[in-house]
Amino acid sequence: MASLKSILNTLIWAVLLLIITPAIAVSDEAFRNCVTTNGIRNVTSMQSKNYKILLDYSIQNLRFATSQIPKPNFIIIPQTNQQVQATVTCAGKGGYEIRVRSGGHSYEGTSSTAESPFVIIDLINLNAVKLDVATKTAWVGGGATVGEIYYAIAQNDGGFGFTAGSCPTIGVGGHFSGGGFGLISRMFGLAADNVVDALVVDAEGKLLNRKTMGEDFFWALRGGGGGSWGIVVAWQIKLVKVPPVVTSFSVPRHGVDNVAALMQKWQKVAPTLEKEFYLSVNLAAPNNTAMAATFNGMYLGRKPNMLKSLDSSFPELGIQANESREMSWIESVLFFSGLTGSDVSSLAARYDSNKLYFYAKSDYVSTPIPLDALAGAIKIFQEQPLGNAIFDPYGGRMWEISSDSIAFPHRAGNLFSIQYLVSWHDEKGDSEAYLAWLRKLHAFMEPYVSQNPRAAYVNYLDLDLGTVGKNSTSPVAEASKWGKRYFMDNFERLLQVKTRVDPHNVFRNVQSIPPDVRS
Repeated sequence: MASLKSILNTLIWAVLLLIITPAIAVSDEAFRNCVTTNGIRNVTSMQSKNYKILLDYSIQNLRFATSQIPKPNFIIIPQTNQQVQATVTCAGKGGYEIRVRSGGHSYEGTSSTAESPFVIIDLINLNAVKLDVATKTAWVGGGATVGEIYYAIAQNDGGFGFTAGSCPTIGVGGHFSGGGFGLISRMFGLAADNVVDALVVDAEGKLLNRKTMGEDFFWALRGGGGGSWGIVVAWQIKLVKVPPVVTSFSVPRHGVDNVAALMQKWQKVAPTLEKEFYLSVNLAAPNNTAMAATFNGMYLGRKPNMLKSLDSSFPELGIQANESREMSWIESVLFFSGLTGSDVSSLAARYDSNKLYFYAKSDYVSTPIPLDALAGAIKIFQEQPLGNAIFDPYGGRMWEISSDSIAFPHRAGNLFSIQYLVSWHDEKGDSEAYLAWLRKLHAFMEPYVSQNPRAAYVNYLDLDLGTVGKNSTSPVAEASKWGKRYFMDNFERLLQVKTRVDPHNVFRNVQSIPPDVRS
């Protein structure tokens, strides 16, 4: 027979459940009533049959789709800008944190996770791309992908292009907010350099454009990182003119000593090539012993001119005429997206069926890395066949634009950036070992990359650099640990903008810009 004490404990817990459960339900029900009263029908709660399908659809890094990761109370898919405004207001009344999702590529899952009860505002249906040939601009919905921009451009034969990344499923919201480096950035600058207006829902639920938000706010939106400023429901971009023929190639070179020597020469050549030339390197050791460096090149012009340039500046690469081919710019987009042979409409496909678990870090390099250091890095690569590093050259237009033109600061003085990656397929794989390997590589590279601070690219978000907890007593001091790495001297200005436009920190995550509450 149960003891009197156990019976009393059971009764106490029963009473507590009666008290607590309705309070939670009322909070959720109040939020649902608030959004539906405003005409929002795409409201998915945890109890909904299609909740997990909808949640996982846009999570690109499978590390953040596991059962251990906190889930949103609701997923809202607004159909209009006004519905975005209403959702922001309703979330504020309900005490929910807000996470905004465009493409779902956040490297650390900040568009899909939170420490407190939260809602996801998924902009997937605000994805229209409207070209204006007369003004050489386009309005792009905040939920559009880079591929949808490229597809819309492909429907027009005006010789236009746009400077953004090569992965077509990347959402423009995060990509533009962090800068947006791509294959023609040495010629035309970043995606964010070519944003000329925006429509943003601010912390008060107001819809603002460039004129009404002010130049400081507009400055911060371009390169100041996603998740800090508001919800950009549309971007106006400046299209660029591309030549009718470009030349592309992707050529592997093998052997430890050969790769190290080629890398040593590449880092001196690639940043100083003519603006029309993009020449990156993907470094990997796919079977532990062999070493491969894949040189990816795209030249805004004909093959003979490309070959002449490389023969003169980088003869060690030994590029042959049959290793490259001429194509249109949009065909080069397909080529570097891994979609060669596919119809151009494939660029607009949002869902990636080849998702992986992955982890990444980044660096900037201002002084060529010594040969012995490259050899040391190669030895570490040989320990992990699932790892790789992408070396993106700067120079050209990237050096011409001032470091404070927009919030993205990494300009003159940077020879190239490095993105370190490790990816795997199996959730049961030893994820801690993969993370430890990448951290080892990153630590090894510290003496050879930018210093004071060791810079990083905010679009390759890295929580190892520091976070701001929800109960932090010194959020600005904590944010400065990573903020100065991402934004350099622009960090202090970003703090000022945040304090003015979102003093109550409505738009936040563990690595967002906090309001400056220092006395």
